[in-house]
Amino acid sequence: MKYKIILCLLAIACIGHAQNDSSSVINYFGYAEIYYNYDIGNKSHERPSFLYNYKRNNEVTLNLAYAKAAYTSRKLRANLALMTGTYVQYNLSAEPAWAQNVFESNIGVKISKQNNIWIDAGIMPSHIGFESAVGADCWTLSRSMLAENSPYFESGIKLSYTSENQKFYVSALLLNGWQRIQRPDGIRRPSFGTQITYKPSTSLTLNYSTFIGSDKPDEVNALRTYHNFYAMYDAPSKMDLIVGIDIGSDKSITGQYKIWYSPLIIGRYNINDKNKIAARLEYFNDKSQIIVNTSTPQGFQTSSASVNYDLCITSQVLWRTEMKIFSSKDKIFTSSDSPSNGNYAATMSLSIKL
Repeated sequence: MKYKIILCLLAIACIGHAQNDSSSVINYFGYAEIYYNYDIGNKSHERPSFLYNYKRNNEVTLNLAYAKAAYTSRKLRANLALMTGTYVQYNLSAEPAWAQNVFESNIGVKISKQNNIWIDAGIMPSHIGFESAVGADCWTLSRSMLAENSPYFESGIKLSYTSENQKFYVSALLLNGWQRIQRPDGIRRPSFGTQITYKPSTSLTLNYSTFIGSDKPDEVNALRTYHNFYAMYDAPSKMDLIVGIDIGSDKSITGQYKIWYSPLIIGRYNINDKNKIAARLEYFNDKSQIIVNTSTPQGFQTSSASVNYDLCITSQVLWRTEMKIFSSKDKIFTSSDSPSNGNYAATMSLSIKL
């Protein structure tokens, strides 16, 4: 009921403003992504615990679907979107029931006449990383381990500035926590974030995002810091490239501060307008099990390689296939009911954007 009230209030405010602003525009969007995944040797219907997208194994199901309305004018903007799918089931299970189906619910106000400075508040996409929950917007079918174990969404207040030539963007955020819509009981301190993006050309994007706060009760007296770096080269040429590394620090299960980190590289080759292939290499080191708890001696030290093929059936319909391999230092996977160091998966998806 709460989210319905919030959405209705935002809609009324935007419609009322639209009647007095000739620059106002309301656009409607829809998205749906169906997938089938098969883990070789995995007899469970769930994939490994550190994955949240394409979570169901050996069944055809819906990863994410949403309906969205976006309002824009010279001085006001707002987004309202509701969602469903297995992404919601697994990635928002810790949120209260009213929040679990809210994909976006935010409103922004321009506070400067001369400069492009905005204040936005509400439930927003994360300021960390280059991947999102919307598969069709990502270079690879599946998400990286880095993306799966850092925020996809956040709630709070954001102050942002974009330069007149669109090359420089900077923001500061006051947040409810590490991928939180509602702050849990026991956590009273706010969290903070920053983002700096520089585009020296239309093809190259350089980004540095940070998070500082906590995902543990105040009595633990822990402080999480997180640094997200990436460079993206996306040109009209045949080859595109993303290189990134994330580094975090927090208290481990022993009560000491430890770090985790995850480097990755993604290359994409554009065969033509309708056919693309991409490959990814990545590594996630969380030996102290701050983010991924394996209950094994070496913790989560896992590498992965994947290759995928994309077929753009139309400008709105995308068919994808992917082969992916995980290899871990400890036996954290299951194959034929036995512990295993590896996981091998084949995934197919069909997405539609309206």
